[in-house]
Amino acid sequence: MKYKHSIPVFLLLGGVLALNSCKKDFLDVTATDRIPTNTLETDTAVFEAYVTSGYIGTRLQDKEADGTNPGFGRGFEYSMWSSITDESIYNNDDNTWLVQRGQLAPENLGALGVIWGRSYRSIRECNYALGVLAKIEMSAAHKTRLEGELKFIRAFRYLDLIRNYGKVVLMGDRVLSLTDNLQDPTLYQRVSIKEGIDYAVAQFADAATKLPVDNSASWQLGRATKGAALALKSRLQLYGASPLYAAGTWEDAAAAAQEVIAMGKYSLYQQGYGNMFLINESNEAIFERVYTKNANHVHLEIANGPNGYGGWAGNAPTQNLVDVYQMNNGLPANATNPLYDPAKPYENRDPRFAATILYNGAPYRERNIETFIPGGKDSRDGDSNWNTTKTGYYLKKFMNDTYPLQNPWGNAGFQPWIYIRYAEVLLNYAEAVNEAYGPDGVGPNASITARQAVNMVRSRAGVNMPAVTAADRTSMRAAIIYERQVELAFEEHRFYDVRRWKIAEVTENLPARGVIITKNANGTFSYTGKVALDGRKFETKHYWLPIPRSEIQASNNQLEQNPGY
Repeated sequence: MKYKHSIPVFLLLGGVLALNSCKKDFLDVTATDRIPTNTLETDTAVFEAYVTSGYIGTRLQDKEADGTNPGFGRGFEYSMWSSITDESIYNNDDNTWLVQRGQLAPENLGALGVIWGRSYRSIRECNYALGVLAKIEMSAAHKTRLEGELKFIRAFRYLDLIRNYGKVVLMGDRVLSLTDNLQDPTLYQRVSIKEGIDYAVAQFADAATKLPVDNSASWQLGRATKGAALALKSRLQLYGASPLYAAGTWEDAAAAAQEVIAMGKYSLYQQGYGNMFLINESNEAIFERVYTKNANHVHLEIANGPNGYGGWAGNAPTQNLVDVYQMNNGLPANATNPLYDPAKPYENRDPRFAATILYNGAPYRERNIETFIPGGKDSRDGDSNWNTTKTGYYLKKFMNDTYPLQNPWGNAGFQPWIYIRYAEVLLNYAEAVNEAYGPDGVGPNASITARQAVNMVRSRAGVNMPAVTAADRTSMRAAIIYERQVELAFEEHRFYDVRRWKIAEVTENLPARGVIITKNANGTFSYTGKVALDGRKFETKHYWLPIPRSEIQASNNQLEQNPGY
């Protein structure tokens, strides 16, 4: 269920296959930097290590600029996926601003350049391993599990391709080599979005029948389970039913989410919303990547911490996101709400606000955050002011205050990255049921309404937000959009949600806003809005990413580019 980062990842398919292309009469040498094909195809331990390496990928080309490998999506990189949305801006750019400003091009993909190649390399590796699996000697039960894992990884790669590029090339079980006719135009034909989704959904469904319900041994953590396959299938079918895709039905999406709910295995974490992201193997996490000492991820605390503590500000939350959080009476934070005080704008908010964002006055480590001027320790008047947040806020979610902020190397970076959790499944269900049957409707073989599913998420211990009372499909839709934006903030959902709902031309064309906080002589504060990143631009073509120019050229221009690029 959860990936343990210490699983060996040294087996490279490219290296294995390279041996097959060497003629013995030309170079009769046994390479020492790779595993021979016959070893991989006969040694069950080596083969299993090769399979599990697919959860993160092993190729140098798949790594980010800092040398780390995020597995699926982007995860805990210095510039997180949130910083190409309206959730945050990356303080040091890292090629994220060009995405925010609509300057993305096939030749200039910034942080998004590895997705196409990484995904198809992984698919090829899965196909190769499936071919080996048929021949290798091991028990039938063991083979069944590995087949399920390989089909799960392959389906997850297709999910990643579909949500970023729309139409994909379906490889089936093919493993191409240099002896194949690589100019065959059928190799580059992109199928419809519906065909791609139907294929990946079928792969997830097949994998679910072959995977265990639990990973019983510690060395199995991080590996796919039945619940992980069904949960990601639920996500993909929700996408398929959404306006951008128009390739599935809301009824099917509701049924897919209900499959996970009906397992009765997962529940909402009740020991504090923020704490859930600091511990491994919570009851809510369905599929996550777990890290260990000496095999850790980016040190989030120094990468995102306030400059007054020696941090680098990193992914700075925007005022756009701050303004979304309701007051704790369930109403918007504005002058019409009796709980809202413009002189104390951060009080009485949805508790998930303080668990997600560090704001002026927020308790943090040994003192309170000071983003005010003049004199604030975490403002431009503080130490290392080149690392001051550009928005007036710092990221709190995922941060572990027990980890050292200064000199953290080797002593930080162990939080799990949760790919999918039960709250998302409930919100998937709520959205699909609301669209298909209305807010008081019930999905196939289910017993809860869309409204009840949303309120389960809102009523978890430590959140306890008032129940949603939306009376019609439109108002419930707005409640679900709110809930996804707040509950799933910084978890790589916003980028895809605003696109699939086809509202990105509104949300992504607004400036990324921040705040200037001035401390007055009497000790009170004044709040003035500012533009933290201007020039944000979203056009219709940006609903899908461009395929890298290098991939188009490698196909002899037979691979179709996405429209507008």
